[in-house]
Amino acid sequence: MPTPWELRFANRTQRMKSSFIRELLKVTNQPDVISFGGGFPASELFPIEEMKAACEKVLTENGQKALQYTTTEGYDPLRQWIADDVKKYGLGVKKDNILITTGSQQALDFVGRIFVNNGDRILTESPTYLGAIQAWNTYGPTYVTANTDADGLVTDNLEGLIKQNIKFMYVLPNFHNPLGVTMILERRKKLIELASKYGVPLIEDDPYGKLLFEGEPITPIAALDAEYHKCGSGDFEGNVIYTSTFSKILAPGLRIGWVIGPAEVIKRMVQAKQGADLQCSTFDQYVAYEMANSDWLPGHIETIKRVYKERRDAMLQAFEDFMPEGTTWTVPKGGLFLWLRMPEGCDSLELFPKAVEEKVAYVPGVPFYPNGGPVNTMRLNFSATNPEKIREGIRRLSVMIKKSLTE
Repeated sequence: MPTPWELRFANRTQRMKSSFIRELLKVTNQPDVISFGGGFPASELFPIEEMKAACEKVLTENGQKALQYTTTEGYDPLRQWIADDVKKYGLGVKKDNILITTGSQQALDFVGRIFVNNGDRILTESPTYLGAIQAWNTYGPTYVTANTDADGLVTDNLEGLIKQNIKFMYVLPNFHNPLGVTMILERRKKLIELASKYGVPLIEDDPYGKLLFEGEPITPIAALDAEYHKCGSGDFEGNVIYTSTFSKILAPGLRIGWVIGPAEVIKRMVQAKQGADLQCSTFDQYVAYEMANSDWLPGHIETIKRVYKERRDAMLQAFEDFMPEGTTWTVPKGGLFLWLRMPEGCDSLELFPKAVEEKVAYVPGVPFYPNGGPVNTMRLNFSATNPEKIREGIRRLSVMIKKSLTE
């Protein structure tokens, strides 16, 4: 029997579901559980002393402004820093092309809010970022999915999918969440050509782009698209909306992300943000700017990359040492995650309670598929755990998987 409150909820709430990952954290916060579940950066690398200094400087030099309301678009020096930073990739934008958001997750919600009508078709990779699915489900879309392999989004059959009256395409080209793979340059260019041919916007989600462990950096899709459309310097009128965040290179607790897009798109997002929260924290934006605009940040990012590469390598070696025959995995060149496929017959959702009994946690793969997918998959985070615990955690996982196979 519905409660009186349930009878009053809007119909759209029926499409709102709790994030499996956020619910997972309630189960795995026990100190003796080795968790590969959350998308956590390494907290021991947070620049606490630098943040103390930045806070002190902000309060001393700009305390009254930093504690006051500011514009919805965001703190101008921070937006200018972002514009200058993306010039390194050949992407010319102005401040009017940038909106500061409460993490890049809010940018995804605004994409849904200003673009998605009930029943609209969205093209995503399969699997794709669970947070994007959760952000857009409220608006009632239908998902059309494209396959992804070790070289990123598969473009061979993409044209037939795009022809299905697609509203926009959503991609994670760098160190994909959950797969950890990176889209090769050839496929990026093919994606841009097809999107332009059929007039379908691209949403490029790039929270991990600076965390490259090995190989040459690949130009963002937004920059390639601007070149394809021959946009002039600072004239960002291409076909891409680009999102990123400070969560992975400074600290997720700041909740400072951004979205870059054509000025008319940013204008609509500003209106959406005014209705959502008026603005991001002024103080946090001032602090983020002081930290980003400092000499130590490049070295800090190099430290993060070195530590994460070491942890990735520890996980890959543990797979080699412990996992049963028939288990496969991706080898990310950066980022925070990789993808494990267990032998046929294993179900990561069914095995999850047994994993918790073994004091180890992961995220089952099925929730990452908008339209359903194989049950023998899981996402593993390597950034938040030291190599010794990684090895022990993978050993525990292998014990569980082997038991499942024998049973």
